[in-house]
Order: sequence, then C-alpha cells, then structure tokens
Amino acid sequence: MAAPKRFLVKNISEETILSGEEFNHAKNVLRLFEGSEVTLFDGSGAEYSAVITKIGKSEMVLHTVRKGVSERDPKANLYLLVGALKGDKTELVVQKATELGVQKIGVFSSKYCSAYMNDNKFSRLNRVAAEASKQCLRATVPELFYFDSFEKAVLSAEGYEDKLFACEFITESEKEISEVKSSVALIVGSEGGFTKEEFEFAKGQGFKGVTLGKRILRAETAAIAFLSVAAYFAGELK
Repeated sequence: MAAPKRFLVKNISEETILSGEEFNHAKNVLRLFEGSEVTLFDGSGAEYSAVITKIGKSEMVLHTVRKGVSERDPKANLYLLVGALKGDKTELVVQKATELGVQKIGVFSSKYCSAYMNDNKFSRLNRVAAEASKQCLRATVPELFYFDSFEKAVLSAEGYEDKLFACEFITESEKEISEVKSSVALIVGSEGGFTKEEFEFAKGQGFKGVTLGKRILRAETAAIAFLSVAAYFAGELK
C-alpha cells in the first residue's frame, strides 16, 4: 500500500485548510477525494495524519487525526555552502542535498562565480527544498541562505565542529573526510573554482582543505559527492 501523500502546511490545527499550490496539486494532479488520508508537516519535525473532509473550488478542509514525530529527519548537523551555479544546477544540488540530510544550505557568490541570484531564483530554491523534503519523507525543510560575498558565507559557519573546504588546487587533504563527526560545514565551489586568497581566508576561519580525488568533477557533481561522503561518516547514511 502506498504511503499517504504529503503536504507542507504552515498552520496545522484540528481543522486545517489546504490552499494555493498544495491544494491544486492535491485536487488536480493527485485527484484526491473526500475521505482520502494524507500526511501534513509544517517543517518543525512533527507530522500529522489527516483526512480530507471537504473539497471546495480553491481549498480543502482536512481533519487532523493524530500527531507524530518523523523518524526520517537528519540527526547530524550538516551545512553545505555551495557557489551559485549556472542554469538549474543549483536547484539540482539543493534537491539532492535535502535528500541527503542537510539542515542548512548556503549559496554564495565568489570571485570566479559567473552565475547570479535574485529573489525569483531564491524563491524557486526554497520550493525545490520543500518538494524534496516531501519526496524523501522528511518532516523538516532545510534553511536556505544567500550570501553576496564569499567571506560572509565562510563566517556563517562559525561554531561547527568540523569545517572542510573542497579545493581543486591542493594535492593532499589536510583532514580526512572519514574523521568528521556530527557537526559539519562544507564548502564547495562554483564552475570557476576559488582563488588562493579565498582558500587562505577560509583556512583562517578554521576550514581544512580536502581533495576530492584525481579527476576534475563538475561543480554540481563535486557538491553532491562531497556531501554524500560527509553525510555517511556523520552517520546519516548508515
């Protein structure tokens, strides 16, 4: 039996209203009907079983049956900092990072970054994260941030136990990814990579340089691979 469909709702109560894009998806795409059981979550980590009791032209009413706590949400505190990528590649990274269990994602501009960010693109990234959370059965949605400078992005990682910087021009890792614990900040670049000055600045803030091997990876591949390995050793993929 398929799991109940999941919907992200800001305000969940005994009688919850589903409207907007979520209503349209439930009614016109999934073709749910009165009596259908669904799962609601508000991003806090709790999830609710609910039943559709009424469907109108622009909204539906759901009766909350019970509240639970998701067992699929990440326990490790993973923070991915990634340079803005061209086209829809940043969306791909946000989607996969959400599935892999990040709690925060920071997108930044740096000297060699040729992509740009605006309000529409950033709103789209938040929607991608929400959809990915639903798909992978999380009850939380990663926090997303945009930094208009590399320095601001680096400084946002203060307090993390392990800080790793994937750098294409170093030949030997300063720390093994296998040594990370459960509080990890990761930096990986845009298509243009980093300057040596940016690398030195990050090192001054506690980041250790790591190499991702002898092959040159596309920026989106590097971000997903880097996070996957770190998530495994932080306990998220075990």
